[in-house]
Amino acid sequence: MQGLPASDISSEKSNPTHQNIGAVQMRIKSANSHHDRHSQSKSMILSENVKVKEPISRHRRNHSQHNLILTDIISPKEQTVVEKEGYLLKAKIADGGKKLRKNWSTSWIVLAGGKIEFYKESKQPALANLKAGYKPEWVDLCGAHIEWTTEKSSRKNVFQITTISGNEFLLQSDIDFIILDWFHAIKNAIDRLPKEQSCTPRNLEFKLQRSSSSELLSSLSTESKEPKSEHRRSLIFRLNYSASDTNDRNRVKSRLKKFINRRPSLKTLQEKGLIKDQVFGSHLHLVCEHENSAVPLFVKRCIEAVEKRGLDVDGIYRVSGNLATIQKLRFVVNQEEKLNLDDSQWEDIHVVTGALKMFFRELPEPLFPYCFFEQFLEAIKNPDSNTRVKTIRRLVQKLPGPNRDTMKILFEHLKKIAAKESVNLMTTQSLGIVFGPTLLRPEKETGNMAVHMLYQNQIVELMLSEYNKIFSSEED
Repeated sequence: MQGLPASDISSEKSNPTHQNIGAVQMRIKSANSHHDRHSQSKSMILSENVKVKEPISRHRRNHSQHNLILTDIISPKEQTVVEKEGYLLKAKIADGGKKLRKNWSTSWIVLAGGKIEFYKESKQPALANLKAGYKPEWVDLCGAHIEWTTEKSSRKNVFQITTISGNEFLLQSDIDFIILDWFHAIKNAIDRLPKEQSCTPRNLEFKLQRSSSSELLSSLSTESKEPKSEHRRSLIFRLNYSASDTNDRNRVKSRLKKFINRRPSLKTLQEKGLIKDQVFGSHLHLVCEHENSAVPLFVKRCIEAVEKRGLDVDGIYRVSGNLATIQKLRFVVNQEEKLNLDDSQWEDIHVVTGALKMFFRELPEPLFPYCFFEQFLEAIKNPDSNTRVKTIRRLVQKLPGPNRDTMKILFEHLKKIAAKESVNLMTTQSLGIVFGPTLLRPEKETGNMAVHMLYQNQIVELMLSEYNKIFSSEED
C-alpha cells in the first residue's frame, strides 16, 4: 500500500487477519465520511450469499426502446372516456382560415374528452398511435361552432364544425338517424365545454376578425388579469418573459382599448356617409326602403342573369361557385359600385347563383319570417292536398309586402328552372332541397332538425308545383 513502510507492508501480506481488520476499518471510515463522494459505495469484500444487482438504466432512450408498453405511452390523463365512435364521411375545407380543396374520405371518428379524432381504420385508437410516425388528426371542440349546411356540398345530411382556430370540417352520412345522432352528440360536447372567450386563444388575428368591439374589450380586460390557477403556465415558461416585455404588452393592450373606445359608432359613420347601408346582412324591408323598390335590385339582376345564360346549365343552383369570387361580388354590391353581371369576372353563372343564395342566407330574418315558421309547418302536414294549398296561399298573402313580392318573383324564376329539368337536371324536389333551409328556418334551433329539413323542402316543392294557385291575385 502506498504511504506505509516496507516492514508494515510485508507484515500485512503475511497476516491475513490483519488484512481483514484493515478492510473493516476502511469501511467504517468510509461510512462515517458523509461528504466524501464515495460515501455511498459498498465494501469491496462481498460474501458468497450476496448477489450483485444489475444497474438500473436511467437513460430515457433505454426506457423508450426496451420498455415500450401501452400503459407507459398513454397517461391516465389521456385515457378519456369515449362518448361516441363510428364511420362518417369527412372533408376538411379550411385550415386556420385558409380555404382548402374539398376531398371527401371515410374516417373512423372518435368523440372523447372535448375533442374529435379522425382515424383511417376502426382499430383501437391507442394502438394506432403506436405506429411509427402516425399522429391522428383531431379537432378541439372548445369554442367550436356546429351547424347544418346545404351550401358547402351537394350531398345530403351534411353539417359543419368550425373551430376557434379557423379550421372547418364537413361530416356526412346518408343514414338520417346516424348523422342526427352524431350532430347532437358533438353539439352536447361543445355546450359542456367553456365558451370561446374562456378557451386558450390560438390565433389572435382570427379572434379579432370574429369579435365585436365589446367582445374584444371584455376579452382584453379578462386576459390582462392574473389567469386562474388551472390555466397558469409553468414557472419556467413564465420566467422567459422579462418585466419590460410585460410592460410592453400591457401598454399595447391599453392603447388598443383606448382606440376602440374612441372609435365612432356605426350610426355616426353612416350619417357622415363613410359607411353605406349594406345589402348583404340587412333586413329585407330596409334594403327595399333604401332602394325605393318592392324587390331588392340585386335579386332582380341575379334572376335576369341566370335566365339569360343559366337555364340550361347542368346543376344550376346546386353546384357551388368559387367562394372567393362570390365574396368579391358581395363586396362590390355592398359598396354600391356599378354592378354589371355580364362582366367577364362574373362569367361563371354559379358565382351569380351562389351570391343570390348567400343574400337570402344572410338575411337577419329569413324570407319566410320566423313568426310564420310553425304555421307553414302545420299547413304542409295537412293530409288533404287542397287544404294544404289554400292554407299556404292565405299565409303568403299575410306576409309583409317586401317578403311577399320577393317570394313571388323568386318562385316564378325557380319555376322556370324546373321547367328545364330535362336539360339542367334540377327538379322541383332538387330545388326544394337547395332552397328549403335557406328560405325557411326556425328562430331557435331545436332537436327536430332532420324533421324540419324534410318539411322545409316539401313547402318549397309544393309552392313551386302549385305556383299559379298560391300566387294568383284572385280571391278565394
